[in-house]
Amino acid sequence: MRILALDTATELCSAALYVDGECRVREDARPRGAAELILGMVAELLTEAALTLRQLDAIAFGRGPGGFTGVRLAVAVAQGLGFASGLPLLPVSDLRAVARRALMQPAAPPRVLVCQDARMAQVYWACYQAAGIEPGNPSEHQPEALDFPAGVQLPPEWSGATVCGAGSGFEAYGAVLRALPGAALPLAPIFGHFRPRACEIAELAAIDGLEGAVAPESAQPVYLRDEVAAPPSRN
Repeated sequence: MRILALDTATELCSAALYVDGECRVREDARPRGAAELILGMVAELLTEAALTLRQLDAIAFGRGPGGFTGVRLAVAVAQGLGFASGLPLLPVSDLRAVARRALMQPAAPPRVLVCQDARMAQVYWACYQAAGIEPGNPSEHQPEALDFPAGVQLPPEWSGATVCGAGSGFEAYGAVLRALPGAALPLAPIFGHFRPRACEIAELAAIDGLEGAVAPESAQPVYLRDEVAAPPSRN
């Protein structure tokens, strides 16, 4: 398969071109300016591979959860490219992309808790378990949610099992997340520096295939937080 992937859900702006199992990548970490970066990255990748958009099979994008502006940008850019090329879009969870990167690490167990810093003293989180014969294919074991760090809990059936942690939530709220209720063993290893990346998004899109493809006009972001501008309530 030939898949163009992009992600702007966090401060790490990235694009990737997946061609038959190989990924070419462009990345740049900065708090602002993804809108100015992402199309240039796409153009560089296509030029380097001597391909045009119309020669690809699909466009994958990180559909969130993540920063409101960044997730909205990824959807908008993917839609624009999809309309221009006639290609279908493949939405991929940003949390699942982080989970894949964690599961592909040599020291990682087959279970991972992903916690991304959601600001407002909250985290986006979900639990994933390696599934199927494809290495590093995360299956959602506990659905994506938005909560305060103290509200994160591992599934009861994981009690006594080894679980790793990944995502920026561990950098922001590590002390709380390392002492989760119901965890018989400490989370280890912790990959707190992991962010969603276009490379993993492209790889997951290739694993999933075109069954989950949507038309550009049907692409939707996933925010989890309904009131983006309002402070969270503890009631």
